Amino acid sequence: MNPGQPYLSMAQNNAWANHTLYTALTPLTKEAFTARRPGFFPSLCATVNHIHAVDLYYIDALYAGQTGLAVFDRAPVEDHIALAKAQNTADRQLTDMCRNLTPQILGETRRVERRNGPTQESVPALLLHLFQHQIHHRGQAHVQLQDAGIAPPQLDAFHLQFERAPSTGQFDK
Repeated sequence: MNPGQPYLSMAQNNAWANHTLYTALTPLTKEAFTARRPGFFPSLCATVNHIHAVDLYYIDALYAGQTGLAVFDRAPVEDHIALAKAQNTADRQLTDMCRNLTPQILGETRRVERRNGPTQESVPALLLHLFQHQIHHRGQAHVQLQDAGIAPPQLDAFHLQFERAPSTGQFDK
């Protein structure tokens, strides 16, 4: 098996789950998207903006970029259609990176800018943390969707064939 395959599969799952989540957001008005909801972040808008910003932060580090903490200086996007497009771009970047992982890259570290100074993290640790972070906060958005009166979509039917969502096929190529 290609050593990068598990990471690619998780990146594809991530892209599918984000697409599925943003599809569920489609009927929301701006007021409903930005309304206070239960959760760690006070609204769906804040939750999905956080997911996107952290994705950009770690994708930048994985590509050895220079943006670092400045990614968090951007204003929140209050239009969920525009944010869905931006998230899709980030998801494609992450999937492309995982598609091109080699044993050499998986053995490397990346510089990650932190508030108290830079650290070095292994590429596998950064990827696993990023996937876990996304799953964690999409779960919170799931509850916020229900609070908004929208039936939350199933977001865990990607990897297994049993009850696999038909829409997953476009993401595992």
